[in-house]
Amino acid sequence: MKFSSSDFQLMRWSIMAISASVILSSIILYASQQYADHAQKDFRAAQNTMNDARNRLARAHQDQEDLAAYSKDYRILEDRKIIGDDHRLDWMEGLDKLRQQNLVIDFSYSIAPQKNYTPQPAIDSGNFDIHYSEMKLQFDLLHEGQLLNFFNALRNQIYGQYQFEGCTMQRTPARDEDVNVALSTATHIKAECSGGWITLKNRNAQP
Repeated sequence: MKFSSSDFQLMRWSIMAISASVILSSIILYASQQYADHAQKDFRAAQNTMNDARNRLARAHQDQEDLAAYSKDYRILEDRKIIGDDHRLDWMEGLDKLRQQNLVIDFSYSIAPQKNYTPQPAIDSGNFDIHYSEMKLQFDLLHEGQLLNFFNALRNQIYGQYQFEGCTMQRTPARDEDVNVALSTATHIKAECSGGWITLKNRNAQP
């Protein structure tokens, strides 16, 4: 079959219509694909935003629960004089009350100025600075059990966190003048003990 120029003239409009349809279809398909891609991206973005919002809400609920739980513990530590400033006066008053209980024959003490404390090994103290006030005690004892009773009373009756480090003990020989002294009041052991009071200072607390 042969086509003449007149035949091509007649087919030209059909070819142009088909070409236009193909081009239009391609444009529609491309636009549809782009729209679908954008819609998918928008959906993923919206889903991520929703997930983030859910996570933030969950964290907020958890923070609220933690605040309720830890605020009680925080108040207990404040009441126990563990969080706050140096409580030297409270410690001295507490030691004077222990003296009146006659747990030992006699004792004396010295409390050094407060200083920053770095535990070994190091620990994460969060938002708190750790302070340490060294305290040395000298005792006159009848027996070792008095020393244990004294430190038990110290921890139970004086608010604060006392860290015991160690003691040295030495038996004292009886003197001539001790012969007529009742055994219940004679000094048999001298002891020197060291330790310190630990306090936590919140860095965000008002001065």
